[in-house]
Amino acid sequence: MTHDPGVDALIRQWSAERAETADDVEINRIASEWLADVPATPGIPGQRSSEESPDWSALEVTDSSDASYIAAMRKRLPEVPDELLAAAARWWRMVGGVAEAEEWWDAGLSPLDQRALEYRAAGLSPSDLSAHLGPYTVLEHLRRGSAAAWCVARLARARRDAAS
Repeated sequence: MTHDPGVDALIRQWSAERAETADDVEINRIASEWLADVPATPGIPGQRSSEESPDWSALEVTDSSDASYIAAMRKRLPEVPDELLAAAARWWRMVGGVAEAEEWWDAGLSPLDQRALEYRAAGLSPSDLSAHLGPYTVLEHLRRGSAAAWCVARLARARRDAAS
């Protein structure tokens, strides 16, 4: 599929979860009814709509941004379900957008892989993935289990050493 074992496993798991039985349908119906009784609106923790209002600000999802992401990723992953791409689109839209997701992909890490968001949060950029830290690139170190924070620290030290 994607030639990335982690992403392929995620796609297989997601597809298996979507093959619902009659019991699953009943459970989802009951959960939906129960959640419908909850008066709170969903929002992003820490984001307030205004200072006068103590309520959380609702996340506005526009179909156009999701559609542009889905179209861009559909070229690369024709067999992945649209729902999975739409879920990834919502994450990438919150943190960086379609262009950045494509940069991560071009650097060797699928934007469907949750680790891309973790690496981004740690301070790595797509261009950092090809930098060499010893015999391996940053991406190879990450795939071998090195922590993103360790890679960021090593990159900072290598840049500091090169500048002096």
